[in-house]
Amino acid sequence: MPQTDDSHAVAPPGARWRAGLKGRQVEPQARERLAVLCAGLEPRADLLIEHLHRLQDADGGLRQGLLAALAERLRLSQAEVHEVATFYHHFGPVDDTAALPATTVRVCTSLSCAMAGGESLLAGLRQRLAGDPAVRVVEAPCIGQCHRAPAACAGQHQLPAASVESISAALAQGQTGPRALPVSGAPESASDYAQLRRLLAGALTPDAVLAELKASGLRGLGGAGFPAWRKWETVRAQSGPRYLVVNIDEGEVGTFKDWQLLATQPRLALEGLLIAARVVGADKAWIYLRDEYHDCRVLLQDELAALRQRIAGWQAEFPQVAWPEIELRRGAGAYVCGEESALIESLEGKRGLPRLKPPIVALQGLFGRPTLAHNVETLSWLPAILERGGAWLAGQGRRGRSGLRRFSVSGRVKKPGCYLAPAGITLRELIDEYAGGMADGHELQAYLPGGASGGILPAALADLPLDFDTLAGQGAFVGSMAVVLLSQQDSVREVAAGLMHFFEHESCGQCTPCRAGTAQARALMQAPAWDAERLADLSNCLREASICGLGQAAPNPFDSVLRFFPREVQS
Repeated sequence: MPQTDDSHAVAPPGARWRAGLKGRQVEPQARERLAVLCAGLEPRADLLIEHLHRLQDADGGLRQGLLAALAERLRLSQAEVHEVATFYHHFGPVDDTAALPATTVRVCTSLSCAMAGGESLLAGLRQRLAGDPAVRVVEAPCIGQCHRAPAACAGQHQLPAASVESISAALAQGQTGPRALPVSGAPESASDYAQLRRLLAGALTPDAVLAELKASGLRGLGGAGFPAWRKWETVRAQSGPRYLVVNIDEGEVGTFKDWQLLATQPRLALEGLLIAARVVGADKAWIYLRDEYHDCRVLLQDELAALRQRIAGWQAEFPQVAWPEIELRRGAGAYVCGEESALIESLEGKRGLPRLKPPIVALQGLFGRPTLAHNVETLSWLPAILERGGAWLAGQGRRGRSGLRRFSVSGRVKKPGCYLAPAGITLRELIDEYAGGMADGHELQAYLPGGASGGILPAALADLPLDFDTLAGQGAFVGSMAVVLLSQQDSVREVAAGLMHFFEHESCGQCTPCRAGTAQARALMQAPAWDAERLADLSNCLREASICGLGQAAPNPFDSVLRFFPREVQS
């Protein structure tokens, strides 16, 4: 058929006919600049978020012309690119001509930092930097430095124990890149990957590894506490290809244990990853790291490069082994992506919207394939379990509980920090034996046993064992083991209102009960006297009808206040 040029055609009278191409057209300059900024990235749709990070890092925003060019490069519609770019908090679409600051400073105002003066720091910094077009100051949720509050991040440079002066000094000195960690560049050790080598050499079989995992009683340590071995058996029983996903998107308020683990022992996590991949037969692995952990990202990039060199040497020694490809991916500031199915959506280059279940991700996960999804701490326990035996870990604990737990402890204590303690330890023991006691001038009034999601318990319940399932009768749970201590100087009512604001801000908006329910709950919690009946109705709706754990746990703060601290919200 002969081709015709209709670019100058005239529409018939009354016809709605647009001459030429529809939509925003890609300028050659934008296409060329995109190619430079995204050099080395494959033009795959699942890498959309990685491409967006390249643009955001380069300009401090996402210019519309580059987004159009990106849609063309990845063979996506501009609408698909736009919906992802506007979903994540760390991306900001702007006009092509918009003036953008060179650096964004994020000041944490979540609970632990708020108690340490985070909101005053935010106000003081905005006043100090007012009128400086090179810097933008924004409020941010938890950035995983609760033990050294208040915390901030200048560009990609984390600043614990931050002040207006320290942040200003960092900006003046150009310290906006990721900071080095104490273990960065650590030399190789004979103990590195020792249990993996036993598995490769045949001293351990995959069945023996699984038996030790069962004996250990290891549970998922990202919050749900599901027995690890059950996931392994389920994924292992499926036909290939099988995948493995490492969840390091700890965004729960008050949680920093995964950061602490990576910052001090990154090779344990990588060894655990390779052991798990070998046992379940995973062909490929993805590490999903929250974007706030810029320092850990650089550390992991270096450790992965060194690991690839080790693997090159092992291939000659163990030619029968098929090594999984490992990809390191950046989150982009979305608390909901801590939920495993939302994380998998994000890995596929989409908005982090939790999936309806069934099917579970062990059966139909990443790209529709059986997927073993684990928190990084869970995997990091594998070398110790195989070295000492599963019975060793199972034998730890107090009051009939089994195992060891990493508790992120912050708030009104003398020594905030990450502490490895026996499962079943009580809050009072955790404070006295590990955290140095309550801070001077403070008496325990209440505590959060599991971050924002885990509820708020009174000091009268400080002798309950802290572990999975032990707090259910109190309407609470330990979740990710984020323990935040409140004193007589804190208003539990205000704490709960702040947590509800967090849930409203972090709701993905997919389901109406969570999207509308968190907003309504926050509004009701502003009243001098709370409407307990309406809040109870909202609580039931959120718990029963929300798709994922965010909405289901969102009522815990106000339910706890109504149950244990009613005087604070009565007229």
